[in-house]
Amino acid sequence: MRSSLTKVLHPLAGRPMVRYVVDAASAAGVGRCIVVVGPDAGDVRAAAGPAAEFAVQDEALGTGHALAAARDAIGDAEHVLVLNGDVPLISEVTLRMLAERHLDGGCDLTFLTAHVESAGAYGCVQRDADGDVTDIIEAPERSGGAEGPAEINAGQYCLRASWLWQQIESIPPSPGGERYLTSLVPLAVRSGSALQAVAAADATEVQGINDRVQLAEAEAALRRRINRDHMLAGVTLADPERTYIDAGVTIGPDSLVEPNTHLRGATAIGGGCRIGPDSTLVDAKVGDGCRIISSTIEDATLEDGVDVGPYSHLRAGAYLCAGVHIGNYAEVKASRLGRDVKMGHFSYIGDAEVGDETNIGAGAITCNYDGTAKHRTIIGNNVFIGSDTMLVAPVTIGDGARTGAGSVVTRDVPAGAVVAGAPARVAPSKGKGRGAS
Repeated sequence: MRSSLTKVLHPLAGRPMVRYVVDAASAAGVGRCIVVVGPDAGDVRAAAGPAAEFAVQDEALGTGHALAAARDAIGDAEHVLVLNGDVPLISEVTLRMLAERHLDGGCDLTFLTAHVESAGAYGCVQRDADGDVTDIIEAPERSGGAEGPAEINAGQYCLRASWLWQQIESIPPSPGGERYLTSLVPLAVRSGSALQAVAAADATEVQGINDRVQLAEAEAALRRRINRDHMLAGVTLADPERTYIDAGVTIGPDSLVEPNTHLRGATAIGGGCRIGPDSTLVDAKVGDGCRIISSTIEDATLEDGVDVGPYSHLRAGAYLCAGVHIGNYAEVKASRLGRDVKMGHFSYIGDAEVGDETNIGAGAITCNYDGTAKHRTIIGNNVFIGSDTMLVAPVTIGDGARTGAGSVVTRDVPAGAVVAGAPARVAPSKGKGRGAS
């Protein structure tokens, strides 16, 4: 991978690849999932998730040695399913099929294969005239190279534990001292053990990842799978090839996701929404019937019927109540906007509480940072904040108050008052401030 990051921690659709393997095994009904790690693998332990247990392989001496290192952790299990942490596209359906075929066949060893156009670095399965497995020929041993269609050993195994533990120490070491699980197949053939190979329906599932090219290929395959699942669940993707949805995202039915939209992390979108084009949502919570155009939403919450954009930014802690309108080139951070607030354009609200049905004019901002600390702004219900108003926190604007265009508000404004000027003072008459909505 040419990376300082452990291979199985490289992300695919927002999750480390090892997590997909653990989740697939758990979904397939595996009772316990034991991840074999090196002695300094705290990040891998965290990435594998709460369903995983761990065994430590002190030295990296091959897959056979790794399985032997897990023997104590496996305990008295009758059957063992062995998976690779760098094959993240394996599905629970395929794993269930592999396990069921193993148990139904009463085999000592059942392993997964795939039919591919070119074997590459994989071992090729050899069968006799009756279709029985006779051997696996590894890439360095193939005189004919890796060209042409082949049946490959995918690297996933179901094993009867009593047979496995008798055979594990018989795996011959390679010239470098490693012991590999692929050697169990010829061992089973020579000993007359009950052996079978079953083919995966989709060869893409057994695609391993060893470099950035394969990482990108796996990412593309996974995103196609994710997008298909959403479409089958009632979500419209206007251009699936240009829609990027992480594995943890949920979307309600009758929502439309337009091109060049990225939905990341734990984003949850309700039904009947329209998201995009050119929008990015990260860990966002979006209610029903919302519209987000060409905007960025990060760790923010939108209740039902909110519309945002184009070209606006909701940052962490933004909470928009039902019916809020955020126009173009606006930013909200760590603030709650009440029902039906209108914030048309070119404005910034940070560290603030805004009441219901308040209008925030173009260019209005909360001056929430004094160079040392952040301060809050409180704006009441039915307030009119005029264009280019500067609210210098900490400050409170009472219900029904109004600010004139260009006001610099440095003191609290009483309910119903009209203020204007720099610094803003209570206006001598009932003239209305100018704003834009």
